[in-house]
Amino acid sequence: MLRVHSIFKVTDYLTQILAVADAEVCKLRRDPSELLTRAFQPVIWLLLFGEVMTNVRGLNTNSIPYLDFLAPGVLAQSVLFSAIFYGISVIWERDLGVLHRQLVSPAPRSALVLGKAISAGVRGVSQAIIVYALAMLLGIQLSFTPLNILAVTALIWAGSALFSTFSLIIACLVKTRERFMGIGQVLTMPIFFASNAIYPIEIMPNWLQIISLGNPLTYEVDGIRALMLKDGVSKFGLIQDFSVLLIVAGLCVAVAAKLYPRLGE
Repeated sequence: MLRVHSIFKVTDYLTQILAVADAEVCKLRRDPSELLTRAFQPVIWLLLFGEVMTNVRGLNTNSIPYLDFLAPGVLAQSVLFSAIFYGISVIWERDLGVLHRQLVSPAPRSALVLGKAISAGVRGVSQAIIVYALAMLLGIQLSFTPLNILAVTALIWAGSALFSTFSLIIACLVKTRERFMGIGQVLTMPIFFASNAIYPIEIMPNWLQIISLGNPLTYEVDGIRALMLKDGVSKFGLIQDFSVLLIVAGLCVAVAAKLYPRLGE
C-alpha cells in the first residue's frame, strides 16, 4: 500500500513538472520569433568570426580545423545565451500576476523550477538544429551516430537546465528587469570567454585556466565537441562532463526552488 502511494506521488510530481514545461513551450509555439532572432547569433559567429579565425596561425586545436573546433563552442554559446536570460520571463510573469497563481498552486516549488528548466531545453535543442544545419553547409565533419546525437541532446538539455535555473536564482535575488538585464549581460561574457568554446584551454594564462576548469560551460563544450565532431575527443572524459553539469544543475534547481517564492513578495 505504501509502495502504491509512493508511485502515485511520483507520478503526480512528474505530471506537475510536465504541465509547467508544456505551458512554457506553448509560449514558444504561439510566438516563435525568439527562436528565429537567436538563430542569427550562431550564423554570425560561424560565418564571420570562424572564417576569419581559420586564417590565423598559431591556434593549436589538435589537428582539428578551427571551424570544426568552433562549431561545438558556438552551439554551447547559443544554449548559454538563450538560457541565461530566461529569468526575465519569470519577472514578467510576476508583474502580470501569473507567478502568484503558480505559487498558490499545490505544486512543489521544485516542480515549477524543473518544469521551466525542461522547457529551456527545448530552446537549446532548437539552437542545436540550426547550428548542425549551418555546420553541414560549411563542410564541418559532423558525427551523425544516433547515440552521439542523443548524447549531445542530453548535454544541451543539462546545460539549458543549469543556466536557466541559474538565471532564475538571479531573478529571485534582484527582482527587477533592469537589474536582471544588467547582471545577465555582465555574467554572460565572462562565462563564455573563460571557457574552451572559442580557443583551447592550453593557450590561456594559468589564472584563467583555473577559472575555466571551474566553469560548467567548459565541460558542456568538451562533451559536445567530443560527440558532435567525427574526430572529436573529450579532454576531461564524458563521464566527468555529464557529472559536472548534472551536479551543478541539481544544486541550481535546489537553490532556485528555495528562493522562488521570494520573487513573488
